[in-house]
Amino acid sequence: MELNAKRGEPWFDDGNIVLVTDENSTAFRVHRGVLGRHSEVFQGMFGIPQPISVHDLETYEGCQIVRVYDLPSELGNLITALYDGATFYHRNFEDFLYLAGILRLSTKYLIPRLRTQCIRFLTETWPYTLQGHDAMVSTALKSPSTDNLTYPYVHPLHVLNLANEVNVRIVIPSAVYFLSLYPLPDLLRGDHPKLVVNHPSSPSSALNPTDITAYTLMFQHRLTIILDFVRRFFDERAPATACTTEQACMRGFGRLASRLSRSWMTRTGPLYYMVQAVNRLSDESSVCEHCLALFHDDVEILRAKLWKDLPSIIGLPHWEDLEAADLSH
Repeated sequence: MELNAKRGEPWFDDGNIVLVTDENSTAFRVHRGVLGRHSEVFQGMFGIPQPISVHDLETYEGCQIVRVYDLPSELGNLITALYDGATFYHRNFEDFLYLAGILRLSTKYLIPRLRTQCIRFLTETWPYTLQGHDAMVSTALKSPSTDNLTYPYVHPLHVLNLANEVNVRIVIPSAVYFLSLYPLPDLLRGDHPKLVVNHPSSPSSALNPTDITAYTLMFQHRLTIILDFVRRFFDERAPATACTTEQACMRGFGRLASRLSRSWMTRTGPLYYMVQAVNRLSDESSVCEHCLALFHDDVEILRAKLWKDLPSIIGLPHWEDLEAADLSH
């Protein structure tokens, strides 16, 4: 029969099965053995008994035609990744859309190796470790804008909606943490430059009503952390045991607390704010090296605890459980 669809890429002349998308009717001639080897869903689709009558069987040049309901661009990228492997980048928003499409279809067609590769790459910018958080923030501060978008070039709301769509929970705590830096009215308007996109592979730019609770809990948690750090963390400080300039050191801590109390905003990220506090104290000449070292250690202990507790703030399991569920394949 005649193939009433445009050819997509890849197209292998020696392929033995043709996938045709319902949307924008695009055909991909591939090898059933290659796709079936990676995906039990494809393997099952190709193994479905065919009609007894040859007239009821859709074929093209002797190849069975299988109808699928995927975006042609996403299906083409998935097939190419199964043949050649996938390489992901953080260069712009289009790189995120490429990953999102492959993550969707590797989830749909049960391709665990490729799905895990997508998730692992996603955690480089939406991390599950404190070290990953610090590396991402450091990169964001150093990276130039691309197409007038700042690193990581994708809005956390898109990441959150994609994660919900494909049931990837390991990136949700950090996505909600960074999402909580945005005022709720701005999110509801959805007019941020990173959200005003028109691409079929883009996740929704709307905040799901079911995520407003998580956003609110994280927003309040952030403010509580900052206020507690500025007030209690400094008020309860004592000089280091080896300190010989107690009064001077305590005055230095007092000056730092005063500056910090005036410098934070509702969009301040407390984890990086604490790093800044350590750096500012290092410039405070009146604080001795013993008190400075103790303060640094205490801040790192506090940051580690806050990061460890982050998933529980929005009702998710521990990081270790999220890692086992999403990255164990």
